[in-house]
Amino acid sequence: MDFFSDIAKQAITIGLMISAPMLLGSLVMGILVSIFQAVTQINEQTLSFIPKILVIIGALVLCAPWMSDQLTTFTRELIISIPQLVTGR
Repeated sequence: MDFFSDIAKQAITIGLMISAPMLLGSLVMGILVSIFQAVTQINEQTLSFIPKILVIIGALVLCAPWMSDQLTTFTRELIISIPQLVTGR
């Protein structure tokens, strides 16, 4: 049972690490756009959408090699650990 919890913990950690650049970039851009809207009193809903999309695309482009490396490493380790899962060690 401990083996399954380790795998689940690793999967959640990898998922959080991979999503962090896009989420943090979107959060920062959202705050900046909100401050801009508050200062200029422009209440346009679509104003925050396009900068966030551009930041997410930029984060994907910059972090894609690292993200794929993390996923590949996790998948490789998961496949290598299949015999341990079958034997119960």
